[in-house]
Amino acid sequence: MDSKFKEWLSHIINQQILSIKPISGGDISHTYKVETSANAHFLKVNMATNAAHMFQSEAYALNLISSTNTIKTPKVLACDTFNGTSFLLLEYIENKSASPKDFENLGLQLAALHKHTAANFGLEQDNAIGSLHQSNTRHQSWIHFYTCERLLPQLKLAKQHHLLSESECPSQETIQASLQLLFSEIKPVLLHGDLWSGNYIIATDGSPYLIDPAAYYGHNEVDIAMSKLFGGFAPTFYDTYFQVHKLDANTQSRIDIYQLYYLLVHLNLFGTSYYHSVIKILKKYF
Repeated sequence: MDSKFKEWLSHIINQQILSIKPISGGDISHTYKVETSANAHFLKVNMATNAAHMFQSEAYALNLISSTNTIKTPKVLACDTFNGTSFLLLEYIENKSASPKDFENLGLQLAALHKHTAANFGLEQDNAIGSLHQSNTRHQSWIHFYTCERLLPQLKLAKQHHLLSESECPSQETIQASLQLLFSEIKPVLLHGDLWSGNYIIATDGSPYLIDPAAYYGHNEVDIAMSKLFGGFAPTFYDTYFQVHKLDANTQSRIDIYQLYYLLVHLNLFGTSYYHSVIKILKKYF
């Protein structure tokens, strides 16, 4: 860690830094635990050209979720750039393994977050999903939003990278016609947006925290779809959640289609190992 950067951080938090140690927790950015005599902080740094916007949008989303008073997020302490290095400084949360009761609380609090509504789908600013741009242009229609701001941009990127052929990618008209059969009476609610098992933590006192959001207003089942894609959530999480937000006959089909977006993101980020999962859903629904 550059000594001048360390001095700058010390100035920001107005505390003497005792140590800065690399820790796991970031696939895209470098992450550190910053310890002072008073407390600890979580630091993310990245030198990519889009890192400043990526961190700013993350900080915005953390504050937005926190403002609902439904589920906790780490406090944002600083988001800035120093000598070409963008960084995000957060409250450090000591954590533990989740118990069945902790998962119940996580499900209940996520369900409460998903009652926070807005007039339109989307958000007032774009953000990132992984390292990829995520457009949040507002729409009144969930079908139009999910088609134009989620599926079509990822399909276009996959074609540009020669990961999917033109014939494998459905048109806008085909997508919207299929979604019309499954998407009805959907209202915009605040989403985490990237809810896999690495993006929640359970504090030592049992409090659930959401981290690394890619937030926007969308259908609540999007977060559930991502949580089911790679596992890591106990049955008690879903039992509690679905006591508040009920399943219907089309929930599983919508979860498949919402997982398609995340599989396309992984296809574009990590390559052909996700191809067959993407094609399976495309052929089934489009």
